[in-house]
Amino acid sequence: MDREATAESAARPRDWVTRRAATLSLLTLDTAAWCGGFLGAAWTRYEFALTAGDCARVLTVALACAGIHAVLILLRFRTHGRHPIGSADEARRLASTAAIAAVATLAGILPFAQHPVPATTPIVGGTVALVLMAAGRAMWRARQERHRRPVRSAERCLVYGVDAASERLVRTLLGDPHSRYLPVGLLDDDPANRRLRLHGLPVLGGRERIGAAVRDNGARTVIFSMSGADAGLLRDVRARTLQAGAAFKVLPPVRELLDRPVTVTDVRDMQIADLLGRAHRVAELTVERKGLAGRRVLVTGAGGSIGSELCRQIARCEPGELMMLDRDESALHALQMSLHGRALLDGPELILADIRDAEALARIIADRQPDVVFHAAALKHLTMLQRHPGEAIKTNIWGTLNVLEACRDVAQFVNISTDKAANPVSVLGYSKRITERLTAHYAEQLGESYLSVRFGNVLSSRGSVLTAFQAQIRAGVPITVTHPEVTRYFMTVEEAVHLVLQAATTGRGGEALVLDMGEPVRIADVARRLAAEADTPVDIVYTGLRPGEKLHEHLFGADEMDHRPLHPLISHVRVPALTPEEVRGLDPYADPDELIKRLATLCKGVGASLTMLPGQR
Repeated sequence: MDREATAESAARPRDWVTRRAATLSLLTLDTAAWCGGFLGAAWTRYEFALTAGDCARVLTVALACAGIHAVLILLRFRTHGRHPIGSADEARRLASTAAIAAVATLAGILPFAQHPVPATTPIVGGTVALVLMAAGRAMWRARQERHRRPVRSAERCLVYGVDAASERLVRTLLGDPHSRYLPVGLLDDDPANRRLRLHGLPVLGGRERIGAAVRDNGARTVIFSMSGADAGLLRDVRARTLQAGAAFKVLPPVRELLDRPVTVTDVRDMQIADLLGRAHRVAELTVERKGLAGRRVLVTGAGGSIGSELCRQIARCEPGELMMLDRDESALHALQMSLHGRALLDGPELILADIRDAEALARIIADRQPDVVFHAAALKHLTMLQRHPGEAIKTNIWGTLNVLEACRDVAQFVNISTDKAANPVSVLGYSKRITERLTAHYAEQLGESYLSVRFGNVLSSRGSVLTAFQAQIRAGVPITVTHPEVTRYFMTVEEAVHLVLQAATTGRGGEALVLDMGEPVRIADVARRLAAEADTPVDIVYTGLRPGEKLHEHLFGADEMDHRPLHPLISHVRVPALTPEEVRGLDPYADPDELIKRLATLCKGVGASLTMLPGQR
């Protein structure tokens, strides 16, 4: 540590000397530019016949103007800070400062009966000086960028796409001397971008030129960087790239990178979400992160796919305290590792508890007093719950009821549901629909912001269909699909978490929020795409729909309207309340078929309270 502190303290004076030298160099450049500009303006005004006395007067006025300009620059630096040399922001500041200095100089010479220099000299000379100052800064920046370019051993690459994302990527790669990629050209299908150069790199043609561009430039990688591109274009560019013998990488949409600079680590391998064309949709959702700043937040099921991503996103919102509850100690270990880079399991933020334990939950929430609770803990595998409906009652229904009862003094409660709760036909759908209705009941009774959020299938979550397909491919066995026509809605885990955070700030009590997930995806098409990406031939086998499975999922129930009052991508649907007494009498050990019928009855509202919330009539 002492050596590190010594090195840091030694680096600070060096940086200070470097900055002071750069400032003095710029002031010298500016002074020379003002003198040259004024001399040039006066020289042409006197038709190239300046006497020694004229030159002395012109230089005197030029130095006075340069002094005014230097004072203005230093004042702005102290009050507003500085901009990078040669940047557009610095150019705008330089132009305004030069204009003020020139006008001040002109005002200073006008009162004299005999002007020391012609009245046009400050204006014309100031314009020439501005051009010279800008040119000097541009040369300085170009020299610095040449020194920062990646070493020649960096992997040569091509960037497909000309837009804001590719511009930021190219600038970052060229400005990082330690970058593993060295861009040597761009590709784009838009004819308007032909013969365009971006940071000195030429656009070499469209996708049909990928093979030739890879060979001619010795590129080993093509980086796909186009925000909002459809999956068909992505697959086509990837196929052409692999055919040319180069590696294929992608860059996330630029809106996902707005809160931090683009880095070389953002360049990644293609994911199934990219193939499905789903990655861009999350960028259209904005999240008010300040809504959780300074607040005490509890997440149940924190070790799951949604819960863990939710914790990571909440941690960036700077909450007062983030409490992560789960019954799986291994999942909590992995979560702490992903958040802090260590997993000692000794922090108070980790809570080992089961939502089935009502007394433990009540004690924990009374002791920790969260302001916001995100309830992600649940059993979610449709087929298992169809065989064991009693477990769905004990965890999904009674467990949620335990959390709701313990949260009576909590201001905000967000229950994570599923699209299977719309027109449910399975135990999973029934149990999650009942949790929506229980949440609506507590919203009605407590008058707080208690609401639910419905998800589709989350890409690459544990136990998802895509994860199962990929495991089957790795094992060398056929991919199993239930039906050739079965479709499902898919969303990325980032989209799911964005919707949860959006619900915490914009949702209204007793509602269920539903994300517009685009068009449903045919599962057989997904299986074929994954099979085509496999290294060896893979068969697809159709097994038939299982009990409780639908051919097509729905986002809304038969009596629900698609109403979007606050955001064009988020629907708000009313949920009829269900009293806890209706579910406390369920017997999880009863005959499974009778249990399923009882759950279906509760979802349809027979024998249950259908009281609406105020404003929902």
